[in-house]
Amino acid sequence: MNLKSIPSQLNDILAKIGGWLQSPVLLLIRLYWGCNFFLTGRGKLSDLSRPTAFFAQLHIPHPHVNAIIVGSTECFGGLLLLAGLFSRFITPIFIFQMIIAYVTADREAVHAIFSNPDKFTSADPFLFLYASVLIFVFGPGCVSLDALIFRKKA
Repeated sequence: MNLKSIPSQLNDILAKIGGWLQSPVLLLIRLYWGCNFFLTGRGKLSDLSRPTAFFAQLHIPHPHVNAIIVGSTECFGGLLLLAGLFSRFITPIFIFQMIIAYVTADREAVHAIFSNPDKFTSADPFLFLYASVLIFVFGPGCVSLDALIFRKKA
């Protein structure tokens, strides 16, 4: 047996296992974070006075309108993410929202991205941003409505 082929064979086996796990992992990420986006958005929409006051404190223009937009996007976008429907359309919007959340509400975390990465990764928007980027880059997986709708013709 060739010693050089052992790492290659092991790499092939691990790549195959990774391929099998891709869709279930994307499904779990989509379900968990879709639910979290939905619940966060629903919370904002159920009492608009709180996000409106918070947005006003951050000097975001038209805080009430923005609270409605953000809450609606998170609520209905979260449902789309749960279903795996139009995932690559909604995730760029989520990514944009989380970047704005960082810039407006967690500016210190953004400034500390290299000097104190823990501050950046422990900020509230980080995991929402991270999940959105993963789903945007890798897609929603085969267990999704997108997989049925946008299936490539052979």
